[in-house]
Amino acid sequence: GMAWQRKAASLHREKSHRVIAACCAFCSNRNLFTMPSQKTFRTKRTLAKKMRQNRPLPQWIRLRTDNTVKYNAKRRHWRRTKLGL
Repeated sequence: GMAWQRKAASLHREKSHRVIAACCAFCSNRNLFTMPSQKTFRTKRTLAKKMRQNRPLPQWIRLRTDNTVKYNAKRRHWRRTKLGL
């Protein structure tokens, strides 16, 4: 029961400390070399387009369409729906 849970918690804590220490070591060595950019221009352009598309409906369109278009049906939430890039 409890002894097993305590052991598991201590192992988890020890593992996370090791990960943090490794990350800090990487961050301190980061200035020694320059890292290439991660995103290609094509990916960046796609992300920019998706950002532009992901906005609410302008209010003047509701006036123009006599309230038949009420909201942007294609809105995307960053956590719920992924782009799959």
